[in-house]
Amino acid sequence: MEQIGANRCFGGQQLRFFHASQALGCDMTFSIYLPPQAEEGVVPVLYWLSGLTCTDENFVTKAGAQRYAAEHGIAVVAPDTSPRGEGVPDDPEAAYDFGLGAGFYVNATRAPWSEHYRMYDYVTRELPELVEADFPVDATRVGISGHSMGGHGALTIALKNPGRFKSVSAFSPICSPMNCPWGEKALGNYLGEDREAWLDYDSCALVAAASEQLPVLVDQGDADDFLQEQLHTHLLQEACGLADYPITIRMQEGYDHSYFFIASFIGEHLAFHAGHL
Repeated sequence: MEQIGANRCFGGQQLRFFHASQALGCDMTFSIYLPPQAEEGVVPVLYWLSGLTCTDENFVTKAGAQRYAAEHGIAVVAPDTSPRGEGVPDDPEAAYDFGLGAGFYVNATRAPWSEHYRMYDYVTRELPELVEADFPVDATRVGISGHSMGGHGALTIALKNPGRFKSVSAFSPICSPMNCPWGEKALGNYLGEDREAWLDYDSCALVAAASEQLPVLVDQGDADDFLQEQLHTHLLQEACGLADYPITIRMQEGYDHSYFFIASFIGEHLAFHAGHL
């Protein structure tokens, strides 16, 4: 693991690292914010999963999360959104919603994607092992959050691993990828045409099958251009109602899909996680 960036920020350190990933079969970068409390001992950790076209740097530079992470004493880890590099396949038409920058946090089972596109394993196994081995974080106090495609990733990963995560939140998540163009394209290519296999990566299906319940906070802007066609927040609300799964879904008037929206409420999300970590 090689350090490639370091900035002092709100009394802590914003760091960036480069490493070889066995799970993905390529070199990867990730960012980690260590609050000032990490200089005295272990701190809880929040994993942030970004959306389509993003890298590990978008959240770090645009969300303003470090101020709140420092106040609450929480480390924040931001991985990249897909495998990268020579030999890693991309969308044949170079579209933004599949391939590079669009790993969808699944383990692909269909060639040629299955060799590298194993973001689920990377986020749930390899990256936490690396972080826990090299940084002063408490592996028993872990939360996860994300935006859009990353909101889908955070929800599905937490719902499938309730023993590992104490809390989960999301901004503008793709709530049911089985029922939207982004998700149908990604899951169809990564997993194949059998829609039964898609259920394992659909938040609405996972809520219905959940045996344990986690604290969940979702913020969605009602002026989001993707709300009606891609995000389908109402499907998650309906699924949680049918399953009697407690969830807080807040529709925020006038907010869109951008990082202006995330920056407006990231402090409340950090406070939410701090209350459970």
